[in-house]
Amino acid sequence: MSAKRKATDSASSATEKKPKASTITGFFSAAPGSSKTPFDKAAWATKLTPQQRELLKLEIDTLDASWLGVLKDALLEPSFLKLKTYLKEEFKANRVYPPANDVYSWSRHTPFDKVKVVILGQDPYHGPKQAHGLSFSVKPPTVAPPSLRNIFGCLENDYPSFRPPENRLGNLTPWAERGVLMLNTCLTVQPGKPNSHASKGWEQFTQKVIELVAQKRAKGVVFMAWGKPAQGRIAKVNKGTHLILSSCHPSPLAQPSAPVKFKDVRHFIQANEWLEKKYGEDGPVDWNSINPRNTPLFKNKTQAATSTKPATPVDDIPDEVAEKFENKINNEKKVPSLDDDEEALREAEALEEANAKKAEAPKTKGKGKAKKEEPIENEYGEDDIDWDEAALKSDQVEEEAIAKKTSGRNKK
Repeated sequence: MSAKRKATDSASSATEKKPKASTITGFFSAAPGSSKTPFDKAAWATKLTPQQRELLKLEIDTLDASWLGVLKDALLEPSFLKLKTYLKEEFKANRVYPPANDVYSWSRHTPFDKVKVVILGQDPYHGPKQAHGLSFSVKPPTVAPPSLRNIFGCLENDYPSFRPPENRLGNLTPWAERGVLMLNTCLTVQPGKPNSHASKGWEQFTQKVIELVAQKRAKGVVFMAWGKPAQGRIAKVNKGTHLILSSCHPSPLAQPSAPVKFKDVRHFIQANEWLEKKYGEDGPVDWNSINPRNTPLFKNKTQAATSTKPATPVDDIPDEVAEKFENKINNEKKVPSLDDDEEALREAEALEEANAKKAEAPKTKGKGKAKKEEPIENEYGEDDIDWDEAALKSDQVEEEAIAKKTSGRNKK
């Protein structure tokens, strides 16, 4: 850090506001951290061994200082250094998504002391030009996957003025810059191989991120937990301090069996109502910000109208379930990381198979009842299938069927 920067920091009073960015580059870049005593990366790095500095070069160079200051001990854990040794070879072989500079983009777009909302994901997207370090978000020109389209549908229900990004895109960076921490359980993946970096050490690291937010953001944070894996990861978050919004996964394949469809969960408006009570008029998130053509939600106070529907009840997670997740993380056992839409397809397939077997079972009374088939679940109580990939294939099959039907009519 330069002497000029240090002088500026020490001269700034607690009541002074930061000046706005004066350039286009400054406007679009990630907001810098604003800790009262900025963490000195350089001084910390000098205390590392040469091997540690080599393994942690990416963290030193790209993890925001506000996060490095609270995560520095976690980076030196044996499990994390083992992960970095493994990833070193993966990066050399060009087998990693997202690109190295994007692995910690969540930290630069959302400094630690700016976190107001946490949206938990699983694996990064494993296709080219998709993942860029923010859960559920895809970088242009990638079209929004099915789960993200359902997230947009939920927002349209909450805020009728909301419009998704143009050209069917799905870049959620503006949310991250407004205090929404978009965190995946695993921060890297091999191309075309969902879950390929699961159980390598990311789970322990990102769990530490969640714990630090829950402990140190004492004024309160909104945790959005969609699907059982995400709910398990926030099982021990203090519900008296923080707002927990849980629901089914946003995947289209999760909707048939969901007690409340994702589009009706009202999470975004509930989050803003709670944030306004906690932080005042600057608390709510402008969800409209991902489309420049949208009107800012809070330009007029009437746009922050309260929800007319009752809040979706949040199921309390039993202590034994919370203990199960914590033990799996702490003991570094194999903990599958689900890639977006995986659990829904397996659930749908299991249900279809069970129904088929039921139909084939003998109908004669007294010959015994057909044994009920239960879907095979992983250690998180979720099924291990790629939800978005499955949903995209489902869309493709439907489109092909419509095309064949139309072609047949034209021939007649």
